[in-house]
Amino acid sequence: MKRLLIFIIVAGLGWSGYWYAAMTGTRSGFETWFEARRAEGWQADYTELAIRGFPNRVDATFENPALADPDSGLAWSAPFFQIFALTYRPNHVIAAWPETQRLSTPLAHYDITSKDMRASLVTEAAPSLPLERMNLVAGAMAITTDTGAVSTLDGVQAAVNRLPGATSAYRFAINADGLTPDLPDRVNLQAVPRRLDALRADLEVEFDAAWDLSALSDARPQPQRIRLRLAEARWGQLELKLAGTLDVDRDGQPSGQLTVKAQNWRDILMLARDLGWIGSVWSERLEQGLSLAAQLSGNPETLDIPLDFANGRVSLGPVPLGPAPVLRLR
Repeated sequence: MKRLLIFIIVAGLGWSGYWYAAMTGTRSGFETWFEARRAEGWQADYTELAIRGFPNRVDATFENPALADPDSGLAWSAPFFQIFALTYRPNHVIAAWPETQRLSTPLAHYDITSKDMRASLVTEAAPSLPLERMNLVAGAMAITTDTGAVSTLDGVQAAVNRLPGATSAYRFAINADGLTPDLPDRVNLQAVPRRLDALRADLEVEFDAAWDLSALSDARPQPQRIRLRLAEARWGQLELKLAGTLDVDRDGQPSGQLTVKAQNWRDILMLARDLGWIGSVWSERLEQGLSLAAQLSGNPETLDIPLDFANGRVSLGPVPLGPAPVLRLR
């Protein structure tokens, strides 16, 4: 009995020492990362970092975190942010966001409210912690712009999985439930309901490097090939689908082809014009060219044509659209 008691005491002291080492290592790692970002010119602040969770977890809570990257113009802030990890599985962490946060881009600022936004992240047990898989879920969400426009969602689910046998290729799946965008008054609500019926995407992306710690502190991995298995948006009687493969060069210029399938495409074109995504002149040109393509396909209300990317340009069937987007992550 005495030996058992001694063993329990020694084991308890040993585990306490292990947890203390994990706690101090976690704190030091976070502090070092924030200091490195500030040295690069970022805003990287928090008012307090608390580490709790003894004996089986190491839970970090940042109070009033704020991050801003001057190169990309992206910034994020929140009242708090939490990261949870089991002591014996440090490569599997859970992240939790507050109900309110703010995201800023060079174009606009967004105030985001959400219910139970959480993410689970599993990395390989290596010093650089390369990503193996990640899942993110959130309940009801509202996104408010500087102008007061409010878009809402019933929920969001996203997943990232490293492809079997690959080191830098991943599969992404994203689904948004019940998206209700803020629409300007000029949009004809008789043509579309308030909520989208479906908005989802499933794609595989091969990058030039793995997503690991260096992706946050150094350069972001850049896409080399994008295989869009399916991107789909359904909004009442309007339906748009995309699928295909694009190769991306060092300058971020895509080449390849996506197949576009659109049902009631004229209404989609009118909606894009009413939303201000395209001008009236381009709308007329597109309608003329796409009418010819739809008639050749045998159904004037349905499109099934290629979206071609080549030499820095993009065209939809016989209609040139202009410069192709540059696919670079900053």
